[in-house]
Amino acid sequence: MALALAVGLTLAASTLVPSGSAGASDQYEWAALGDSYTAGIFIGDPRPAFGDASRDGCDRTTNAYPDIVDQELAQFPPGKPVRLTDVSCGAATIAHIANARQTPLSPVQPPTGGWPAVDPQTLRAKLSDQTDIVTIGIGGNSLSFGEILLKCLEQGSTGKSCREYYTNPPEGEETIQDKLARVQDEYIEMLAKVHQAAPNAKVITVGYPAVLPETGSDCDRLSLTELGAITHADVDWLRDDVLKPLNTTIQRVTDFFGDRYVDVYSSSIGHDACQPAETKWIEGICGDAADYWPTNLPGALPSCATIGKRATVVHPNAAGHADTAVHVERAIRISLLER
Repeated sequence: MALALAVGLTLAASTLVPSGSAGASDQYEWAALGDSYTAGIFIGDPRPAFGDASRDGCDRTTNAYPDIVDQELAQFPPGKPVRLTDVSCGAATIAHIANARQTPLSPVQPPTGGWPAVDPQTLRAKLSDQTDIVTIGIGGNSLSFGEILLKCLEQGSTGKSCREYYTNPPEGEETIQDKLARVQDEYIEMLAKVHQAAPNAKVITVGYPAVLPETGSDCDRLSLTELGAITHADVDWLRDDVLKPLNTTIQRVTDFFGDRYVDVYSSSIGHDACQPAETKWIEGICGDAADYWPTNLPGALPSCATIGKRATVVHPNAAGHADTAVHVERAIRISLLER
């Protein structure tokens, strides 16, 4: 993987546009790109609001970290106002940042026939040489973390191991190492294209929080408000061989480009999906969410209605987004000082 990284980064570097100073403006331009861990999905009021013709199925909400940071920057401007353009979208992959159109999957009031496809996020955000800051939280869906989680639930409910499944997968399924290598290549290409689109911007990447406990035995097996039937051994494997390497991959590529990586894993340890309700920053398979969010989602997940919860599928709650906001705001302010 190290050799592949070196070759890939060398090729990507040749595509970068030399950095310069953006033209004078009366405000800073900030674009927030990313997946559901950026969009917020179920934690606040939908943005755009219900009834708005511009609703796009991406499930952005108030109280997601871009919204919180936007409010803080408005109250205490870093020299001049900051204008946020948030185009993050639930279920987005790395390809949806700069390469591919995305068909959103929001289960909330979809139009007849489903949601229409949307342009890559770099186009939707109108990145240009006038863009000052780009934040990006992406990678989990490209790794297929959600699908891996479902497989672990399936294997655990039958007494099997998803670690063994992904170590020696059936034909047509990637190993975890193959998945991580592919994510690395995709992330290199994506960051190169973001720099091309916004040559004067400071780019900030955001890692993933500690959604899993430091010890798998912290989880209450079969509890749907935690990780359900996933075995303790598989929880440890998901943490050490899947989530942590994903963050390492994101940070490694970010460092090469000279961009800033935001670590939200360290501060969220002890606030994972298997902690008590008052402590967790990550909801479990089922959890607390706004009333408009469904109690079940398509696929093999159980309905959360039986326990009076919503289908939160291991995503940050409002407290989790508040923690991420602290780190992202700091990174933005430092990056603007360096301009």
